[in-house]
Amino acid sequence: MDETIEVLISEEEIDRRISEMATEISKDYEGKTITLLGTLKGGVIFLADLARKLDARVEFDFVRVSSYGNSDQPEGEVQLQDHTSNHEFAGKHILVVEDIVDTGHTLNFLRKYLTAQNPASLKICVLLDKPDRRENKEASFDYLGFTIPDKFVVGYGLDYAQRYRNLPYLGVLHF
Repeated sequence: MDETIEVLISEEEIDRRISEMATEISKDYEGKTITLLGTLKGGVIFLADLARKLDARVEFDFVRVSSYGNSDQPEGEVQLQDHTSNHEFAGKHILVVEDIVDTGHTLNFLRKYLTAQNPASLKICVLLDKPDRRENKEASFDYLGFTIPDKFVVGYGLDYAQRYRNLPYLGVLHF
């Protein structure tokens, strides 16, 4: 299969926007400890870069949710595949760090899952929003990196069949 990647958002643009988001988040959580809840695997690079730029006390936790498998299209219902700890979220300030929102189903699944655990606060930080793909109109978030068109993107943690996660930029994958 011949694949090409067209740069959509450069490494420099990503770094600049994450710095801006970190400033806003740091101000919003001043004096509080934030539990950054990263979504595996796509959100790891975003979480790491964001965490290093935050001027706040942070803890890390991760969840693995899936609806894609090895496809470029969602395959069905969202499933919680793994939670890396037995961490209790009750009374914690949770900031979900999500790589991309397209249909909105994963985001709403996580919001319901976490709300049921009675956190002190729950906010969502999203690197990419793909609103043209939105099926769940209730999907919302508090911090946004970039709005992108309905194209299949890879890089900066996002993959196609586990490839391209290590690219330092975000690109459109052409098959």
